[in-house]
Amino acid sequence: MGINKEEDEGGEKEMVREVFRGRIFSSSFERGDRVVIGAWDDSPLGGFTNIMWADPNGNRTLLSPSEKHAEYVSSLYSFEEIRIVPVDVKIDGKSISVKADDFSVYMSWGFRFPLPFPRPLWFISSVENFFAKTLFGTRTHGIANNGSEEWYSIRSISWLKGASAIVSGDNLGAMSSRTESSCFGFSEPPIRPAAVSLSSIIEK
Repeated sequence: MGINKEEDEGGEKEMVREVFRGRIFSSSFERGDRVVIGAWDDSPLGGFTNIMWADPNGNRTLLSPSEKHAEYVSSLYSFEEIRIVPVDVKIDGKSISVKADDFSVYMSWGFRFPLPFPRPLWFISSVENFFAKTLFGTRTHGIANNGSEEWYSIRSISWLKGASAIVSGDNLGAMSSRTESSCFGFSEPPIRPAAVSLSSIIEK
């Protein structure tokens, strides 16, 4: 986390930049649900994993391991329901299993397509953002609900080979591509189910 200072009309304004490093796994399902797993190895909040879930009716739920994490994430993105639950995570090779109360999800992925060279933020917000929208139906730059500016610096992307999820004993059906918006925030997960390694850079 760093602090940048900008000149404002009233004097100096401190801009706080926070960086979350980890992976985002996402898939839609036959029943119409959309599921996003955020598995963060390093962040101002420490390492943690949460689940964002949009059901077929468009109700958005955040399953979070603590109030602290929930407060931060819900300031950036929109949810109708926030649930504080134990989150049990297992990563084995190229698969991840997450259990959060009555919600269980499994995803596995294949070959990793690397983007090894760091790109400046202006490139991510312009050139990369254009290609992200055109090719993947997502965005790499935008403004969050609380007015923070956010960039997604992608390190690699892998397509999912399989995904399954069960909520309260109900199977969500087969893995599918996203056909509707998840509406969590300014960006969407890729249309095709994917595992993305990235840094999320947030400036307040």
